[in-house]
Amino acid sequence: MPLPQPNLSPDGETQKLRQQLRELTAEAIHNELIFKRCHEREVTMLSAEGLPQLLDRLTRGMQISFRTPYVSLVLDDPEHELRHLLANTGNDPDQFKDVKFTDRITDFSPFYTRLSSPWLGPYSKKNHRIFFSGDPKIRSIALLPMIRRGCLVGVLHLGSNNASRFTSEHGSHFIHRLATIGAFCLENAVNLEHLTLSGLTDVLTGLHNRRYLDRRLSEEVTRSARYGSALSCLFIDADHFKSVNDLHGHHAGDHVLREIALRVKECLRASDIATRYGGEEFALLLPQTDQEEAFKLAERIRKRICEQSVLLESGQQLQITASIGVSQLASPASEGCDKKLLNDADSALYEAKQLGRNQVRRAPRD
Repeated sequence: MPLPQPNLSPDGETQKLRQQLRELTAEAIHNELIFKRCHEREVTMLSAEGLPQLLDRLTRGMQISFRTPYVSLVLDDPEHELRHLLANTGNDPDQFKDVKFTDRITDFSPFYTRLSSPWLGPYSKKNHRIFFSGDPKIRSIALLPMIRRGCLVGVLHLGSNNASRFTSEHGSHFIHRLATIGAFCLENAVNLEHLTLSGLTDVLTGLHNRRYLDRRLSEEVTRSARYGSALSCLFIDADHFKSVNDLHGHHAGDHVLREIALRVKECLRASDIATRYGGEEFALLLPQTDQEEAFKLAERIRKRICEQSVLLESGQQLQITASIGVSQLASPASEGCDKKLLNDADSALYEAKQLGRNQVRRAPRD
């Protein structure tokens, strides 16, 4: 039989009510702070101007907003779409140290197979170490599933040194909403990158266009000057291309350009930037490549273009060759050096044409 509770005096009852009020007030302030941080993060994610910026705001930005030392993000990328989009906009996927791209997200961790809402609780080195790089001193974590159209597209992980920071007792409505908006923003960012790239791609060859070259040239010159790395350029021009159009028609000419673009791409490295500069001319930017290395690559491309004839739809075999000019960015970089890099490669190309075509010529070094 339970013992009767002693009646509190009016002063005792008042103290109890005041204590309850203080606790409710503290909880309200805490919830308001969480709401403010989540809302702040939502606004920054929604205003992200592309995939790289969004990834930064989902990781480093989250770390700042929630004052938590450990943040990581795992993204489902079965077709390598995200990684290709980053690479095609000049961003190395590996530069996002807190982001992991996986071919099948449910294989990354057994936790993900049943993760449909946020999970908050104690950190287990055995079960959770895979989520964070290094050997972090984490005591509690929050796993936030990013779900879009009923599919798990990513998981955001927050880690704290405080064991009571993330527990099953905490409400997760705000951060659940945050993860949902993150998934929405990710889809939008991917669509935006595709839209941007479609305006920077040559429809005929599938290579980037001159507009893309102009944008990347500025970026690569700046990077080269900052880190003291070499930057080279190749100009490639199909030999006697006018006669292809005149004798076989423009449809055959288009087929030849597509074949040249394909053979050029077969010789390139992941960091190389290939563009259709105009007509039958192609321009390549080669980051971290000096003129000697660029010359060797140009020779491989020249040989690849001419080693096999092109089969036209008419059944005719057409032998094609190309002339190539090579230049290297002047060091130290100065105003107008980007245009000079292109002009030097173009001049070297002109020299290759004048000397008989189907060869590689280098621009004089300053």
